[in-house]
Amino acid sequence: MLIYILDLFAKDTGKPSLVKVTSKAYRRVALYEPGEYTATLNYYNGSKTVAEWLVRDLATVRKAKNILLFIGDGMTTNMITAARLIAHKSVNGRYQTKMMMDKFPVLGHQMTHSLDSYITDSANSATALYSGHKTTVNALGVYADSSKDPFDDPKIENIAEIFHRIWTGGVGIVSTAFIADATPAALTAHTRERGQYGAVVDSYLNGITNYTWTNWTGPDVLFGGGAEQFYPGKTSYMGKDYYAEFAKKGYNVVMNNTALQKTANNTKTLGIFSVSNMAKWLDRNVYPQNLRNQSNSPDGKKGDALDQPGLKEMTLKAIDILQARSGDKGWFIMSEAASIDKQMHTLDYDRALGELLELDDTVSASIARLKAIGQLNNTLVLVTADHGHGFDVMGSVDTKYLNAQQGDRQKRNAIGTYFNSGLSQYTAQTNASLHYSEGTHFPAQWDPRYTLFSGIGADPDRRENYQVHKDGPRVPAINITGFPKDDYFVNYKDAVSGFIVNGTLPVDNDQGVHSLTDVPVFAMGPCQDMFSG
Repeated sequence: MLIYILDLFAKDTGKPSLVKVTSKAYRRVALYEPGEYTATLNYYNGSKTVAEWLVRDLATVRKAKNILLFIGDGMTTNMITAARLIAHKSVNGRYQTKMMMDKFPVLGHQMTHSLDSYITDSANSATALYSGHKTTVNALGVYADSSKDPFDDPKIENIAEIFHRIWTGGVGIVSTAFIADATPAALTAHTRERGQYGAVVDSYLNGITNYTWTNWTGPDVLFGGGAEQFYPGKTSYMGKDYYAEFAKKGYNVVMNNTALQKTANNTKTLGIFSVSNMAKWLDRNVYPQNLRNQSNSPDGKKGDALDQPGLKEMTLKAIDILQARSGDKGWFIMSEAASIDKQMHTLDYDRALGELLELDDTVSASIARLKAIGQLNNTLVLVTADHGHGFDVMGSVDTKYLNAQQGDRQKRNAIGTYFNSGLSQYTAQTNASLHYSEGTHFPAQWDPRYTLFSGIGADPDRRENYQVHKDGPRVPAINITGFPKDDYFVNYKDAVSGFIVNGTLPVDNDQGVHSLTDVPVFAMGPCQDMFSG
């Protein structure tokens, strides 16, 4: 078998290295008895590989009626620390308020590496979260094989399918990403190619077709972006109108926050609120002018999606619908703050931290809603991430001083470390401060003079001025006319008052990448102790 495998010299010369590769796939295998299993593969005249499997028995007593799983995509402990710093005031070294995540009784950590790489992507990591099975990068709910068909790989039953099969309870899928993206997709799709977006959307409605698999009748709630996969045309699966397809199967279809709040709680609901990923918290709430001239309306008519719900509005509505429809059977809801990751990729740290704070606000509001409807003690609430980015805060930046300097080396003197970091200015009250309702915590100002000196460890060439991008989400690197299309340089329109920072990634990267770090797991409710450690 001829393949490239970590041999960049061979790649440069276009001459594949000859390597010995052995694999064997077993299909339609299920282990029905609990216990410890050992699988041994013998090959090459005595060589062998041994795999250990633990099959857990079902609990004799059901302890959790409902599960509310929050995923902060790409969220790390360092990001949580930074979000706390900019949104919660500290006096004499003590925070006067804390994040909702800080109040959870159980904290654990999970490793994120994949089967074929120690750096994961969101498809493989979502599969691991939902099934307990690690797989390969880009794979959704399968063990990738070497066949040409991206849909015939050995499949893995996930938590939504198991819950629906055993308890016939309701399932809700909520994301601020386009809804065919990896994290929501892994709850129904089974393919080794996460980019099969059309098939992913079809799987939400119809499950796995042409294959004997868990019966699936569609989630009770499906909320997110990605309208281009729903209105009929070149970007929808087989050109179909999936708004109509969902409606045929009894779904209410809503396309803005106003309609979302008015729709009935006793009916399955599809809510698609924009083309591509949904608007970020910072743009919806602080810089709403950035919502205009986007041509991203969910009806496909090239208008602007100005009335988008946030993660909180979608999650609370999902709880109401699932509670009304599921009764004593219980429910499972996955709610993803997708753009923590997406904004970390583009080095837009302010927007990423805004998404993280929105997640924390959503967790707080959801716990309050569960308490109000008498379901808090019946619900296991989990907050975790699928992977991390190499983000941290190293000090502060005097942006006024930085903007006044002429050369790059002089501008770097605006950075303060250790004692010179000072205290957070994001919570300082001024005449222009933003105000929020009681118990809601975001920065009082997003553009203080002294900002965070922050960054990630793997990035493209870019310019940094450590100031909020008021004109919309950041684009740190671009291709320049006359150079190869996969060659990226500093975006001359980005952070123009800053200084150039050389990247560490290959020049065909225009964004940052994921990191190896373990990620936190916060748990509250029945079975919470299972998530410590």
